[in-house]
Amino acid sequence: MIGNINQAVLLIIVANVLVSMKGFSDYSFLNKYKFQVSSILSGEKIRMFTSGFLHVDWIHLGFNMYTLYLFGSIVANRLGMPNFLIIYFASLLSGSLYALKYHKKELYYSAVGASGAVSGIVYSSILLYPGMNLYLFFIPIAIPSYIFGLGYLLYSIYGMKNKVGNIGHSAHLGGAMGGFVLTLILYPSVFNTHKLIILLLAIPILLLLIFGDKLNRN
Repeated sequence: MIGNINQAVLLIIVANVLVSMKGFSDYSFLNKYKFQVSSILSGEKIRMFTSGFLHVDWIHLGFNMYTLYLFGSIVANRLGMPNFLIIYFASLLSGSLYALKYHKKELYYSAVGASGAVSGIVYSSILLYPGMNLYLFFIPIAIPSYIFGLGYLLYSIYGMKNKVGNIGHSAHLGGAMGGFVLTLILYPSVFNTHKLIILLLAIPILLLLIFGDKLNRN
């Protein structure tokens, strides 16, 4: 299957592996380029991008890259390599921006991982193929991708509010929002075939944008 992977997706995976490996063995490198609220607010904006290529361990890296492998080529093959890269990096940025907005009072808050960018790619593929069937761990039945997308958003909102696990739920949400918006801009023809599904997926995003500040208990 590796022979069928899109070249842009493979390039991103290789970049993540190489940078993450450097971070595994060099804590000063990891500390210098990870997402950290106080450093970003002090002017180190580059961390909003570099943190997306760092991971805490091989499991974290492997999960994100496997997800990108599964969904990345769907987006790249349908929209083309340039648009895939636009969605990937815009989702990475939107994930970082939303995380910064949500955690701006937590100067100690730090994070690493490609989850925001990967969430954007997953959401883009859902918009392109909302009827695509997904099989999740421990669930032996197929789930339509738009149902998964809606559940993913709702769980991430719940996880962000209740601080569930050591997971950057805010970056996931920001990345998903970025992938959602960019896909509609770059491929507006999805409006012609999936209006109701787009509306369904847009509702929690709009509510989050309007009332998201009320979720922050800081």
